[in-house]
Amino acid sequence: MEAVLAQRKTQGKWKRRLIWIGATLLVLIALGVIGANLFLARGLPETEGEVNLPGLKEPVQVVRDSYGVPHIKAENEQDLFLAQGYIQAQDRLFQMDLSRRQASGRLSEVIGDATVENDKYFRALGLRRAAEASYQRYSSTGREVLSQYAAGVNLYIEELKESGKWPAEFTFLGYKPEPWTPVDSLTIGKYMAFDLGGHWEDQAFRQYLLQEFPKEKAYDLFPSYPKEAPFIIGKRELNIEKSFAAVAVPHEFNGSNNWVVSGSKTKSGKPLLADDPHLSLATPSIWYQMHLEAPSVNVSGVIFAGIPGIILGHNQHIAWGVTNTGPDVQDLYIEKRNPENKQEFHYNGKWEKAKVIKERIKVKDAKTIDFEVTETRHGPVISEFAAESGKDMVLALRWTALDPSAELEAVLNMNKAKNWDEFEKALLKFETPTQNFVFASKDGTIAYKANGKIPIRKKGDSLVPVPGWTDEYEWKGFIPFDELPKTVNPAEGFVSTANNKVISDEYPYHISNNWAQPYRQMRIQEVLKSNDKLTIKDMQELQMDKKNLQAEEFVPQFVKLLEGSGGKKEAKALEVLKKWNFIDSKKQAAPLIFNLWMANISKVLFEDQISEEAMKMFGGRKQAVDELIRRGLEGNPGPWIKEQGGTKVLLLKSLKRTLTAAEELQGDNIEKWQWGEFHQVRFNHPLSRVSPLNYLFNSKGGIPVGGSSVTVQAASFTDDGLVDHGGSWRFVIGADNLTQGYHLVGPGQSGHVKSDWYHNQMEDWADGTFHKTNMKEYSGKTLKLKPGTAEK
Repeated sequence: MEAVLAQRKTQGKWKRRLIWIGATLLVLIALGVIGANLFLARGLPETEGEVNLPGLKEPVQVVRDSYGVPHIKAENEQDLFLAQGYIQAQDRLFQMDLSRRQASGRLSEVIGDATVENDKYFRALGLRRAAEASYQRYSSTGREVLSQYAAGVNLYIEELKESGKWPAEFTFLGYKPEPWTPVDSLTIGKYMAFDLGGHWEDQAFRQYLLQEFPKEKAYDLFPSYPKEAPFIIGKRELNIEKSFAAVAVPHEFNGSNNWVVSGSKTKSGKPLLADDPHLSLATPSIWYQMHLEAPSVNVSGVIFAGIPGIILGHNQHIAWGVTNTGPDVQDLYIEKRNPENKQEFHYNGKWEKAKVIKERIKVKDAKTIDFEVTETRHGPVISEFAAESGKDMVLALRWTALDPSAELEAVLNMNKAKNWDEFEKALLKFETPTQNFVFASKDGTIAYKANGKIPIRKKGDSLVPVPGWTDEYEWKGFIPFDELPKTVNPAEGFVSTANNKVISDEYPYHISNNWAQPYRQMRIQEVLKSNDKLTIKDMQELQMDKKNLQAEEFVPQFVKLLEGSGGKKEAKALEVLKKWNFIDSKKQAAPLIFNLWMANISKVLFEDQISEEAMKMFGGRKQAVDELIRRGLEGNPGPWIKEQGGTKVLLLKSLKRTLTAAEELQGDNIEKWQWGEFHQVRFNHPLSRVSPLNYLFNSKGGIPVGGSSVTVQAASFTDDGLVDHGGSWRFVIGADNLTQGYHLVGPGQSGHVKSDWYHNQMEDWADGTFHKTNMKEYSGKTLKLKPGTAEK
């Protein structure tokens, strides 16, 4: 009995110890969580109260509404742009610093050797050199805006130096940002032009095709190409794969939707305008929404963090939006190097000396890297930045964005425009990138205009790299501004663009070889033509439209061709597709089957023949695959499909692969599959690649979403189903009330992980729930910026 009592006493003692240990651990964990939250919250900016800002002439009021959108009201423009820089830095300083580093080729200073190749590429490309040259083009007014904006950013940086309350990312990476300069803003602007592409990678890919495959097979993937076209250089002379293995290539096609409808087709009798640029989806958003007001300007909309003004939006007189035109504004020139002097290149029978720029890349925790950038008469040599081989053939890039330009002055004039004439005049200075602008004004005018410098070539049509040793392929000017595509108050009562071909074949100038798949534009026009009483709500619903016209074209033909083929799984899948209404709903099985099927058709066609390095340069892949399938279904398959055994074999093989993958993801009951279980959005933070920072910085997710890359609700996805590209900002406005717009910026306004505005718009973005921003009536947390010495 005593032994039993002793044993129980011992057990009780251990039980109490375990309880104590467990409680202690819970307390330590709780303290750790509290400490982490306190640490992260330290970086939150002041959004209420008063702050003294040296350099202000008059007090400035900043009201952040319930979505964190700042309404800045100043007594003059100098104070307005100083305040804009300060407020943007409050919410997005780390993003701004990372953006200027990326564009300038300076990531390795804070990241380490993982980004050295990226930095070499951007040093070779020379976006910062182009920005420095562009600054010289600016008027005194433009320079003052840039200077005041930079001063505002620097005031916040100085404030952080005093307080030590840096955003968490700076602490994790162990560095502090340098002072902001006007050229930093212009460099970010040049990077935005880079992100929207210009098709040099398409030229490089076509050259790769010509080098690797028989002519007919290579031409099968060209948008168009004369069969008698010359085969310019051989494989041994230029290795495309190796040359561009480390290149940062923009997304396959950075598209967008926009449209404007005249009062003759709206319930209000006034125009309606909608815009949703399709860009990478990230935390924080690429866009920062603001309202700027001073006696000379009153404008609301979005801007890239790091740049002053409002690039897209509205004032009380007009509204505007853009999509990417996607013109061929880049050419790769094949340069012949002097074997006896690698800094000389052949041109018109003579050797010309190239410009050599010495670059130095500082690398965190590693040795500094010195290397040389070579610029020929055409532009920077970009085919050998990763390995200076000294070979006889290299590729140099000519690109309009590397020329000096003054886009910010265009933006500032757009912000103040009161009518179409003033707005169109402002576009004269918007040289790059070329965009499809749609416009509406309170006087009832609607319009469309393409802007920018689109080259006129002496010879060639930007399909493949061209000889740089002769003047035969030089640019001989640019399409005159007055002859760029344009329409004002069209008879149809609306204008829409979705990166589709913008002009007929009768147009006298070449614009592009690559256009987006036509399905989004077809659906937009289908809806706009069918309704003469359109409303704001109709515009919002159209932006969230999930009708898949690609599926409507192909599914009936796929089903007809494959009926009776395959096994029970294939038969069941075809049955599900036959019943489908072609809506890419997140709750249906059919969108999962079809969208994965289309992705697998591409993989079956190319993965064993085209290298991974080359595939990332295949900019028109989806359009090319559509055309291959189309011809195959018409009974005229090309060599790529013939090699698979014909159209039916290709479709069946890729369907089997699709069903196997879907079964592994969602089980063997096809009818219970859901598109949204695979197709989900997560707005990733730049530091999310490092565990466990992904759990800390990523916005909530994944959230199931509908749509796809071919629906108006654009939602492109990766192989693992991550929606990484889509409507980065959604905007709808009516010209009957141009002081109130409807917006969505996913995932939120703030770049601070502990802010209430960090990801508060994510669910709204997924569901299509817009919020109002009013230029006259707004309320929220108020911060007063006052002239005077900063408090210490």
